[in-house]
Amino acid sequence: MASQLYPKGAENILEGNAQFGTHNFKVLFYSGSFNSAHEFHSDLTGASIIATSGNLASVVATNGVVNANDITITAVTGSAFTHVILFRDTGTSATSPLIAIFDVASFTPTGGDVNVVFHTSGLFSIA
Repeated sequence: MASQLYPKGAENILEGNAQFGTHNFKVLFYSGSFNSAHEFHSDLTGASIIATSGNLASVVATNGVVNANDITITAVTGSAFTHVILFRDTGTSATSPLIAIFDVASFTPTGGDVNVVFHTSGLFSIA
């Protein structure tokens, strides 16, 4: 599977329900499988969520490219994960839409900090 927007995530962006620069966005480390029918944070298998970040800083969309500052998630433990998921955090799992899923090399956390470094060209583009 390639990194991609969730179908409902793309819909949320286009309908203005995921506004970069306005809403809170987070990433999580996920060991489960991608399912295009997943729409909300609550659709993810709880045990497959390894860790969740705090709010991303400086999330912006410029010329169709979404970007954010890199972030460090501290003291990460748990199973190996192969995905990083971007979601809008509404404060309620059942209403927090999943936006995008990014494939990463399998990584097993050992209790240390994990730095999430976004590509210099941005997280994704809609163009």
